[in-house]
Amino acid sequence: MTIKTIAIGLSAAALALAGGAANAAQTQGARWGDADGNGVLTRAEAQTQAATRFAKLDQNKDGKLDKADRQLAREARKTRMFERLDANKDGQITKAEFTADRGPAKAGPRMAADGPDGAKSWGKGRGGHRWGGRGGHRGGMMMGKMADANGDGAVTQAEFAAATLKRFDTIDANKDGQVTQAERQAAREQMKAKWQQMRAQKAQG
Repeated sequence: MTIKTIAIGLSAAALALAGGAANAAQTQGARWGDADGNGVLTRAEAQTQAATRFAKLDQNKDGKLDKADRQLAREARKTRMFERLDANKDGQITKAEFTADRGPAKAGPRMAADGPDGAKSWGKGRGGHRWGGRGGHRGGMMMGKMADANGDGAVTQAEFAAATLKRFDTIDANKDGQVTQAERQAAREQMKAKWQQMRAQKAQG
């Protein structure tokens, strides 16, 4: 093998790695709304992501997110879990199938793991009703009861979008209409510190 051949091989490997990293960055960006994968989320991208996520969460397509949607999402999760466990598709789950699914190489069934769009935070959590998913940040554009502006127990698309943009503006520290990865990280750290403080205060009684 000549030096030239080795050099070509190394160059090809480097390009492959670079391409893989770029694809990973684009995938990660798409998950939190960064459609072009440039590492920056614009306000327009945030609005588009909010509309897309709302459409997925609105299970019965009635233009609002409420108890009915949460119930439908729970039923869908149960169905997906059953189908995953029922390896031979005979409509029954045997002990062997259940045990195999919970093997050491797998995480096992989690009733509340996946939302309709893969969102881990769908449904009712400790902090109330969460309307968003993980998305790009760990909490994604997570929506809670605060999204329900009029307190009627349902979140409309307008309320969902407003809550998303409010969250966007909070994270956009320098108010340039863009959220960078550094700003997202800073927001995560602030939220983590806030939760730790709340837990400490609660522990103190």
